[in-house]
Amino acid sequence: MLESVLIANRGEIACRIIKTARRLGLRTIAVYSEADRDALHVRMADEAVAIGPAPSSESYLVGERILAAARQTGAAAIHPGYGFLSENAAFAEACAAAGIVFVGPSAAAIRAMGLKDGAKSLMEKAGVPVVPGYHGDRQEAEFLKQKAYEIGYPVLIKAVAGGGGKGMRRVDKAIEFEAALASAQREAKSAFGDARVLIEKFVLNPRHIEIQVFGDGKGDAVHLFERDCSAQRRHQKVLEEAPAPGMTAETRAAMGAAAVAAARAVNYAGAGTIEFIADGSGTLRPDGFWFMEMNTRLQVEHPVTELVTGQDLVEWQFRVASGEGLPMAQEEISLSGHAVEVRLYAEDPDTGFLPSTGRLDLLDLPGGDGIRIDTGVETGAEISAFYDPMIAKIIAHGPDRATALDRLAAAFDRSLIAGPKNNLAFLSALVGHPDVRAGGFDTGLIDRDLKALTSGGVSDATVAAAVAALVMPDRPVGEPTGWSDPFAATSGFEMAGPRRSGVPVEVDGEPDLVTLGWRDGRAVVIDPETGEEAAAAGVRGRVMRAGHDVYAIEGGRSVRVTLVDQLSRAADDADGAAAIKAPMHGKVIAVDVAPGDVVAKGARLAVVEAMKMEHAITAPRDGTVEAVFVTEGGQVDQGAPVVALAEEAAD
Repeated sequence: MLESVLIANRGEIACRIIKTARRLGLRTIAVYSEADRDALHVRMADEAVAIGPAPSSESYLVGERILAAARQTGAAAIHPGYGFLSENAAFAEACAAAGIVFVGPSAAAIRAMGLKDGAKSLMEKAGVPVVPGYHGDRQEAEFLKQKAYEIGYPVLIKAVAGGGGKGMRRVDKAIEFEAALASAQREAKSAFGDARVLIEKFVLNPRHIEIQVFGDGKGDAVHLFERDCSAQRRHQKVLEEAPAPGMTAETRAAMGAAAVAAARAVNYAGAGTIEFIADGSGTLRPDGFWFMEMNTRLQVEHPVTELVTGQDLVEWQFRVASGEGLPMAQEEISLSGHAVEVRLYAEDPDTGFLPSTGRLDLLDLPGGDGIRIDTGVETGAEISAFYDPMIAKIIAHGPDRATALDRLAAAFDRSLIAGPKNNLAFLSALVGHPDVRAGGFDTGLIDRDLKALTSGGVSDATVAAAVAALVMPDRPVGEPTGWSDPFAATSGFEMAGPRRSGVPVEVDGEPDLVTLGWRDGRAVVIDPETGEEAAAAGVRGRVMRAGHDVYAIEGGRSVRVTLVDQLSRAADDADGAAAIKAPMHGKVIAVDVAPGDVVAKGARLAVVEAMKMEHAITAPRDGTVEAVFVTEGGQVDQGAPVVALAEEAAD
């Protein structure tokens, strides 16, 4: 077994690797950027080395700095986790040249499977079924458009070097192709440094099913069954489970054999995933799946495989990297029960899932009862704009699928988050969706039912309790942890004091004037027109103080209530009435308008890139551009003005 390992990653995967490495007796070394100086993975490791500024391009993606840290600390191996340098063939070669073990496949295997066009050709030769499409070298827009026409719409434009939905666009009509191609190429260039794309047929009613494989680098390989990752949004996985609902023994055997053939075709070593697209219009069939790509690394969703097989895949990685070979033969690997994983993100479902940043004022994700929590942050941590906004992975295991989903739903009910916006309520709605419960869903489910999955919010009654806590600062909120007991529907939020009305507050940054009244000893919101109580139901949420502000939390959602000065608020409103503000911190990669331009409602004004994803800022109404506050290539802060529109469009 290896004696020491440097983890060339951050966040939850770094913490995950450290736990297994420590159990196996390896000395652990963390690396960190300036933004991660106080991060959890840094404190968990035996040693830690600073590697540069916050941007990943100046720290975690700089192979020379990672290798320098490994040499400085005498690390025997480097584990890249996932993302960053995990699928970088040049870095794997550099590790070998430095005499340091790269915990992953060979550089040759990474190259063979890293580019989607070459990988598909290789799989065809190995007898693995592939999706029809164009995987060649030509990249002229007119040529690719012609190929899309020949394949037949709908088609997918996919980055050759891509993954995670970046550089991917679905195109349903020829008229949409050029714009989609330009956007996909631009995003691919930003995310992977490679703008090349391929075109393939979009499979209607698709299911995304992947097979976990392991190879020993000497020609032998096994699989550890499948994962279903069909619940996706914008081609990014949201919910993953193992085994796949509706999977037959015959289809599992066929997919497993194809996956092992794929791994053997490149003499694979370590953990990898063969991703298939399957026809989800009926029962999964042995002849109804096609190869999409191979991920030559550990996957984010690997915990569901660990829970249903009872194996530690990171331990398997270390053992293969140590030259021990595969820990088990194919016939020794078995399935037990069902596991489901969701990804808890700092993002706002109410604004198109835009990333959200800031301090986690509270993170309480209770485990136990078949629940596993993988996270790299804790209360007080900062969710940075520089990295992926994942807060945690919540994984449930049970003897059957229904029990696993029930346990996951119960975990959501017990979870408490305050700070950046997050998708907890959305995940709760998704797990409770009838199609998810029945197992009869495809990759289009979330987009089809997005409105229902993101509806709801914190009730006026809970906001009233938060406002009451603001205007009555001497009222204790709860225990030393800062939490109150749940407010019962019968008693509400009990307090004494004078009636107050017209309390100026901001709710999540939006100005509001809340009229409060006291009814039967509890704070209520009063409709200013009728004088009646606007929230008849009692308060069922919780309230938490954070400095001078208060969070109102209910049903997995939270809002931040801030007491503001009414006059200054009115002045701010007047000054910023025409300004269209950035919904997140990011890099401005396109500015489409100039002062004097007349724009229609919905017209694109600018594009901001955050976490390697593009977000278009559009006009909320018709108008004339009065001012542009950003420049292409510059940075913009969340809430900063981007474009100002005059009150009326020019004649």
